[in-house]
Amino acid sequence: MAADPLAFDLITMGRIGVDLYPLKTGVPLGEADTFGKFLGGSPTNVAVAAARLGRRTAVITRTGADPFGAYLRSELRGFGVDDRWAGEVAAYPTPVTFCEIFPPDDFPLYFYRYPKAPDLEIAAAELDLDAVRAARVFWMTGTGLSAEPSRTATLAALEARGRSPFTVFDLDWRPMLWPSGDGDAAEGPGEWYRRALSLATVAVGNAEECAIATGETEPYAAARALLGAGVELAVVKRGPAGVLAVHRDGTAVEAAPVPVTVVNGLGAGDAFGGALCHGLLAGWELERVIRYANAAGAIVASRLACSTAMPFAEEVEEVLGRAGGV
Repeated sequence: MAADPLAFDLITMGRIGVDLYPLKTGVPLGEADTFGKFLGGSPTNVAVAAARLGRRTAVITRTGADPFGAYLRSELRGFGVDDRWAGEVAAYPTPVTFCEIFPPDDFPLYFYRYPKAPDLEIAAAELDLDAVRAARVFWMTGTGLSAEPSRTATLAALEARGRSPFTVFDLDWRPMLWPSGDGDAAEGPGEWYRRALSLATVAVGNAEECAIATGETEPYAAARALLGAGVELAVVKRGPAGVLAVHRDGTAVEAAPVPVTVVNGLGAGDAFGGALCHGLLAGWELERVIRYANAAGAIVASRLACSTAMPFAEEVEEVLGRAGGV
């Protein structure tokens, strides 16, 4: 059957919010007096990153019915990300996230997602499953499994994909975003991560996230465990040690990070994700995909913001050229 010419290259699902960053680095949050306001939320930033690389993208999410929600939808459109599935939830305010910036490796986050984030109110009945099936890449995150009805909706989207490539599970472990009260969520993320892995074809995470998903932290052991849980490609991010990617066909790639002066490391993983999707869609060899994604992440790490910092293709190619990349 021919591909749907109107299908999105990438649909992401989950978190959105307003990021407020001090405009001076190295200043404690309580002492900062000027802030920049940016579109935020990991899967949203991944959609922005891929759009900057020329891909047709959309995000399934929810905001509050408030001025910040209107701002976020306007920003999505400005970045070229389709906002048709970025609905409003009147009961909850649009989330705000503050960050402290202490380069090179300390970037505390403070999430204000109370009493509940609208993006956790996505319901399965509201999903356009035909569009989810048709997307060339579908990207979901661990946070989307943290509460109902988002958990059921996220699993429904994965099931609708039928394990079609590329169905990506960003392990995205944020313990502060998981409730600790009664009910299913009190059982912890393990069960839900295992179910999502059985429905995904690509998994992406760092050592801590891999430990939550598989119990393994050593990169090769974690990659093997992710493959054993059902995915075809396991991508293990190792911070300053680079990235390991292992495919079920036996291909394994270790890529060193691109050296940069780090300003804010928070958006690097989202840039990596958008570039990873771009490379997979381009059909590149795995080594080229990972090196390209590494370069995109490095560029954003050298900049203050996240969404507005996402690089264009020519910027990534320039960095790769300087680094002797592929």
